[in-house]
Amino acid sequence: MSHTTSADAVKFAYWVPNVSGGLVVSTIEQRTDWSLDYNQRLAKAAENAGFEYALSQIRFTAGYGAEYQHESVSFSQALLQATTKLKVLAAILPGPWHPAVVAKQIATIDHITNGRIAINVVSGWFKGEFTAIGEPWLEHDERYRRSEEFIRALKGIWTQDNFTFKGDFYRFHDYTLSPKPVQKPHPEIFQGGSSRAARDMASRVSDWYFTNGNTPANLKAQIDDIREKAAKNGHEVRIGVNAFIIARDTEEEAKAVLDDIIAHAHVEAVNAFGDAVKQAGNASPEGEGNWARSTFEDLVQYNDGFRTNLIGTPQQIAERIVELKAVGVDLVLAGFLHFIEEVEYFGKKVLPLVRELESRRQKAVA
Repeated sequence: MSHTTSADAVKFAYWVPNVSGGLVVSTIEQRTDWSLDYNQRLAKAAENAGFEYALSQIRFTAGYGAEYQHESVSFSQALLQATTKLKVLAAILPGPWHPAVVAKQIATIDHITNGRIAINVVSGWFKGEFTAIGEPWLEHDERYRRSEEFIRALKGIWTQDNFTFKGDFYRFHDYTLSPKPVQKPHPEIFQGGSSRAARDMASRVSDWYFTNGNTPANLKAQIDDIREKAAKNGHEVRIGVNAFIIARDTEEEAKAVLDDIIAHAHVEAVNAFGDAVKQAGNASPEGEGNWARSTFEDLVQYNDGFRTNLIGTPQQIAERIVELKAVGVDLVLAGFLHFIEEVEYFGKKVLPLVRELESRRQKAVA
C-alpha cells in the first residue's frame, strides 16, 4: 500500500544491506541478506511500504562484521531497475572516486532511471581501508575540505558548461559534461557527520545532512546550528537522522529484542570498530565528531541508531517520529534486524500512525 505525502511530511529511507552482517554488530540471527535477490525484494517491499529513499553503503574491505560488500553505485542501479518510484542514494568516497567520474556515472544513471539517483558523500572514517587500497589518509578537517571541493566540483559539472575550477584537491579546465542529469538543478547530494567541520560543510554545499542517532534535545542543538549557519550562507539544508527501528506489538517485546542484540554483541568487532571510529570522531578538533561519545551499547549499531529510541509499539514510535520532526528532522534513515518483514510491518502499522499524527498537528496549528 502506498501513502500519499505532503511536501513537509517526514520522509523515510532505509539502509541497503549490500554489506554482509546486517546492521548490528551482533551474533544474533538476522533474517537479512546482502545478496542481490534479497535486496531487490526488499527494495520493492520498501517502496510499497511508503519509503521514498534507500541508502547503499560503501566499503572497500572487510572488517567489523562486514565480510562481503557489493559496490554502491552498480548495486544502486540494480535496485533502481527493480523499482519504479524509490530514489536510491549511492555512497561515494572522495579519494577513490574522482568528481568527473561520479558526475558522468550519476548523470547516466539519472537518464536511465528518469531522475531517481542521488549520492551520499562519505568523507571517510575507516583508516585501514584507505591504507589497504593505497589512498592517503587525510587529517579530519582536511577530509571535509576535500569533500566540500568534491561537491562544489560536482555541482559545477552538473549545472555549467565550460566549467573551470581551481581547488587544492581538484582542478577542471573548461570542462563540459553532456548530457547533464535529468534532475534539476542536479541530483540530490547527501552527506553525513556530526563534527563542526561536517556541519559547516553541510551549511554551505549539501542538500541533505545525515546525523547519527541522538535524543531530540541533542538533535535540536545540532540542527539549529546548521540551519543558522546555512541561513547566513544563503543556503538551505534538510536533515536526516539515523535510527535503528524495533517495532513490536508490545513495548516488552521490543525491549527484549534490543537486550538480545546487545547480549549477543560481537565484543571484539564492536571494540575494534569503536577504536577506529572514535579515532575518527575524536580527531575532529573539538572532539565532537561521530561516535566521540558513544558507549559500547551504542556502537553495536553502526551509527548510534539505538539512541534515537524508535524502539517500542507502533504508537510509541510514531509519536517519537513526530517529536523528531518538531525539532527539525525531515527524514528518518532506518535500519532493521529482519529487513523485509520489519519494513512491511513498519509500512502497515507505524507509517499510517505517523501520517495521522502529522495531519492532527497541522490542523491544531491551522
